[in-house]
Amino acid sequence: MSPSSADPGDATATANGFHHDDDDDDAAKSNDCKHSLRPSTTSSSCRSSCSSFIASIPPKEYEKLRRIIIASAKGFSIGAGLKGGLAFFAILARLTRKKPQRKEIVVTNGEVIVTALKETLRYGLFLGTFAGTFVSMDELIGAIGGHRRTARWRALLAGVLAGPSMLLTGLETQHTSLAIYILMRAAVLASRCGIKSKRFGRFCKPLTWKHGDIFLMCLSSSQILSAYILKQESLPSSYKSFLNKHGGKDMVILQGVKDIASGKPFTNLDAVEKYYKTLGVDIKLDPNMKVPCSIVHGNQSCTGHIFSFLLQAYQRALPVYLPVYLIPALIVHRQGLLKRPHTILAKGLLGTARSSLFLSVYCASAWMWTCFFFRLFKRCNIPMVAMGTFPTGLALGIEKKSRRIEISLYCLARAIESFFTCLADEGYLPQSRKIKRADVVVFSLSTAIIMHCYAEERDVFRSKYLNVLDWVFGVPPPPCETPRCKDS
Repeated sequence: MSPSSADPGDATATANGFHHDDDDDDAAKSNDCKHSLRPSTTSSSCRSSCSSFIASIPPKEYEKLRRIIIASAKGFSIGAGLKGGLAFFAILARLTRKKPQRKEIVVTNGEVIVTALKETLRYGLFLGTFAGTFVSMDELIGAIGGHRRTARWRALLAGVLAGPSMLLTGLETQHTSLAIYILMRAAVLASRCGIKSKRFGRFCKPLTWKHGDIFLMCLSSSQILSAYILKQESLPSSYKSFLNKHGGKDMVILQGVKDIASGKPFTNLDAVEKYYKTLGVDIKLDPNMKVPCSIVHGNQSCTGHIFSFLLQAYQRALPVYLPVYLIPALIVHRQGLLKRPHTILAKGLLGTARSSLFLSVYCASAWMWTCFFFRLFKRCNIPMVAMGTFPTGLALGIEKKSRRIEISLYCLARAIESFFTCLADEGYLPQSRKIKRADVVVFSLSTAIIMHCYAEERDVFRSKYLNVLDWVFGVPPPPCETPRCKDS
């Protein structure tokens, strides 16, 4: 939806938006530039020609072109800024890491930096192309079919056509998690539209449950944390690395818990004992144990382990949330940051501390609840793992309300991907392996819903997201230019 669509048309413009006489003059001037023997005259003539060419573009068409270019540039800045910011903090943490790398890790810091730069450029091109394509299609469809006649479906179609820009992140790179997350966001917007609808309101009423976000987080945690212990290959590699870091347990410990939960003989008790010796703990594990508490926290009691783990987890969580609050402050609150920097920075630091507490409590409570259920029922199996990881999602209550739904949807997307990956690995979904780039299809359909809501149902967005979308794509026309305008 173009902000310029309400401008009056230029009566002197031709059908294609340009003056043919001016084009002929420009061509003649261009030839004069090429055959001139005086460089200074050439430069002056070319500048004059370019100025004349720009002046020949009708104001309305010039505004459309300007909107496309600005949207592409802003989309690129957001994609590169977010990906580059996260990569910067990851590289900074890697460079300042005191613990020596394992011998099997041969990736150098230089290679990590080059990879980060490539990923930053790819995501910048992805979002820049998406924004530019959407605005281009929005303007093109409006110009062909009329802005008012196409207003109800123009953004929907433009969102579909812009979706394949995801391929710029890599033709062979699957982004299933991202696609599912965007689908969840689209579903939330669609449900909000349904709630306020007279026709579908009664069917969407259960979606207004006050603590539905925490329930979704508990449900997601049960799948994600169970997969973290029992089947890590079902998780995306980046998310698996995140869980391994904040889960705070070595792989030999996870393998020991997996063995006892799966009902298999232990395969690495000696490795677990050696691991604890490197920490200065001398322990002898019982191969006939029924619960794996001694594997998880050695000679520590369950209560003592939770408090010591919580402190360590908080230290690991702080570097994660600094960029999460810092980068949006520079983008979303860019104007307010100049006027009241102390207020915005203080809110950012408070948000960082609060979110870090959530993540640390979440990770610590995962081990707390599993230990509790293992000791309560005096057994460890797969249902006990799923049951013990379910209440871990209650830690989401620490976060402020506006962030809970975002986090729960993010985790739900990964839980869904992990769940269906497990089903496919067990042979329950044999046809799913044959679908190529289903992530692009899901992403395109989701962005179509989101952009349609942006153009036609703006009140279902939260203000901070609406501000970002308006900044990138341009504010849609006022209500009198949309189909919702009532006939006088």
